[in-house]
Amino acid sequence: MYHNGSELLALAQEKHCPISEIVLENEAQVSGLPKSKIKENLLTHYHVMQASATKALSTELPTVGNLIKGDSKRVFDYAKKGNSLCGELINLLMARALSCLEVNASMGRVCAAPTAGSCGILPAVLMTMAERLNLSDEEIVHGMLTASGIGAVITRNATVAGAEGGCQAECGAAASMAAGAVVEVAGGTPEQVFHAAAIAIKNIMGLVCDPVAGLVESPCAKRNASQAVNAVICADLALAGVKSVIPFDEVVQAMYKVGHMLPYQLRETALGGVAVTETGLKIAEALHAKKS
Repeated sequence: MYHNGSELLALAQEKHCPISEIVLENEAQVSGLPKSKIKENLLTHYHVMQASATKALSTELPTVGNLIKGDSKRVFDYAKKGNSLCGELINLLMARALSCLEVNASMGRVCAAPTAGSCGILPAVLMTMAERLNLSDEEIVHGMLTASGIGAVITRNATVAGAEGGCQAECGAAASMAAGAVVEVAGGTPEQVFHAAAIAIKNIMGLVCDPVAGLVESPCAKRNASQAVNAVICADLALAGVKSVIPFDEVVQAMYKVGHMLPYQLRETALGGVAVTETGLKIAEALHAKKS
């Protein structure tokens, strides 16, 4: 039905409907499932997201490397004190994103959206915006459909893998998906959905993937927190009428090319970036010795 963002946007504009409706029609055609079942499945995924975004807010989970243990609880408690610099909403976003990464790093259940390494961004944004906008389950599903449509386009035309495109591909795709989803549920136009999605990727263009000790903990968790905030900022920009100078599809292609320009040391191998700092190497050595 569509192969890129331009075609998806054109279909929505031609039919005078939101992006989510086109994505739902396409999924029904591809999967052979009734639309009601597709929505039911998405709501199930959302419940998994909710669980992972809240589990570590009250309980410190023992992660594999113990590099991020308790961070989400710290930020959540800080948010509730009411004296944070960015306000409660931003800090809740970050806490929930961190919680998902702590659940993932403790071998818990998460929803890869689109990957496990970026699993905190979409859940944090959806949950927090559901509260902020008083969204129904049906509206949340619409946001998830829009997010999945954006993610599918990125996957088809570029990559969402850190090993191929760096963290700009993983967290960038997740932020793009979340930004587009927020615009739709907030009442934005299909065109604004793609402006937000494009800006989100541009804001993280070129980010390397350099996991300390090869674990999806540091700096991955903080990047999930920052990109949850990036998604909401980009949604606000688009809803305010700000447009991406470069069209979404061209941004996706640029991201893909940049990813291939990155040396392999900066693509999830733990051979570059903060992974090979003095402290990063000491952490890796200590964890290796512990396993031996």
